[in-house]
Amino acid sequence: MMALADTRYPEPIATKEEEESLRDKIRADHERALQEAKEKLRKSRAELQAEIQTEKVRVVEELKKKKDVGPRPLPPVPMPKLVGVNDGEPPEPAVKEKRDKIREVGRQPWMMKHAWDSYRQYGWGHNELKPLAKKGHTTNIFGNSQMGATIVDALDSLYIMGLHEEFKDGQEWIEQNLDFTGVNAEVSVFEVNIRFIGGLLAAYYLSGQEVFKLKAVQLAEKLLPAFNTPTGIPWAMVNLKSGVGRNWGWASAGSSILAEFGTLHMEFVHLTYLTGNPVYYQKVMHIRKLLAKMDRPNGLYPNYLNPRTGRWGQHHTSVGGLGDSFYEYLLKAWLMSDKTDVEARKTYDDAIEAIERHLIRKSNSGLTFIGEWKNGHLERKMGHLTCFAGGMFALGADGSPDDKAGHYLQLGAEIAHTCHESYDRTVLKLGPEAFKFDSGLEAVAVRQNEKYYILRPEVIETYWYMWRFTHDPKYRQWGWEAAQVRSLTRAYVCVCVCVCVCLSV
Repeated sequence: MMALADTRYPEPIATKEEEESLRDKIRADHERALQEAKEKLRKSRAELQAEIQTEKVRVVEELKKKKDVGPRPLPPVPMPKLVGVNDGEPPEPAVKEKRDKIREVGRQPWMMKHAWDSYRQYGWGHNELKPLAKKGHTTNIFGNSQMGATIVDALDSLYIMGLHEEFKDGQEWIEQNLDFTGVNAEVSVFEVNIRFIGGLLAAYYLSGQEVFKLKAVQLAEKLLPAFNTPTGIPWAMVNLKSGVGRNWGWASAGSSILAEFGTLHMEFVHLTYLTGNPVYYQKVMHIRKLLAKMDRPNGLYPNYLNPRTGRWGQHHTSVGGLGDSFYEYLLKAWLMSDKTDVEARKTYDDAIEAIERHLIRKSNSGLTFIGEWKNGHLERKMGHLTCFAGGMFALGADGSPDDKAGHYLQLGAEIAHTCHESYDRTVLKLGPEAFKFDSGLEAVAVRQNEKYYILRPEVIETYWYMWRFTHDPKYRQWGWEAAQVRSLTRAYVCVCVCVCVCLSV
């Protein structure tokens, strides 16, 4: 077989002059590189560090430019008069009158605006207001720093209620005063996340004002060091300046709290969406994956988890304090994903099934309650915080397995009824912090340190969900009953927005 001829063009032959020119160029390049190296060696340490720092700054600026090309910001949302159908106004005159009293439209300050105006006058910029002393106040959950927690936390309520002048006042304070760069304070990761980051993100989504997103991201970056633990389960507290974290001294075996590290998911997922930075999503998904691998006694999630060892602390499970919002966020993570986060939904369904089996009981008179599981025993006590679960069960009815939608809607109604009884059985018609179901006592507080009401919104929240799902007028009436106890205290910032929306269509 004949070999094919080589059809490539022959390489051109360099002339003697061209070879000499090439050698001269190589020699010159070599000498120049050698000279540059000698000059660098002669430079002082300070000069070299300055050059390195300049190069770092250049790289950071380039990364920022690339980061800015991430997800496009949301378009500004036009400010409607009120959020909701019919411009947010109910058609019934009697209902509209009640809503106006709660929101305060008309002659006399009543609830929301009274609370806001009083804070504006006596505690502006402080985290909270002492209404009797008429002075600003802060708590250790915010590190005794004046960060305007009430302003940030109330922004979305102001917007939804149509109090846009007050909303703009809050926005102006945030633009001029809310800066976390120099804050040397130890704060609660959980509280700062739900109130500050959650409040700022809600204000951003409602108004489209970029300042809220920027402040939320600035603060979120300050929380990230809390996740620097052997397991990735964050500390309960973190210093915003040093990044040093720790847990509450009272927590079992130095543990982190389920309701705290389990209530970061929604805000952190949105932070990744808005910034294009995957770190926030990765942090909360790591928590979920770690929990999925752990053994759970009787299918229940204990409230305490040690961030160093990855082991459960005391086997105490509750749907109230220490556990509550973990379950709430599982369900809402599924809803937030347009029902595509099936892992969140399955985790929620499995948890609720175990809760039904071990914690939910009926009293002798037929009141459905949710107890607490402590070291293998059921404590027949229900906290005010647990009353949110009625609304959660109703919200989770859609998408429930094995056609259990009707069952969970009914369960939500039963919890709402029990929690209303805890209000109705008091002299003032305001529910206690906790109430028991034993020794012939039902839905009443026994201990003196449980007979107080601190403006918790969970009962009103459940009324709101049940009204939305059933339109049974009794839920509106129950909400109005709570609102009418206005002569006792007028500091209703926590509950008035729920009552207001409950009285809508």
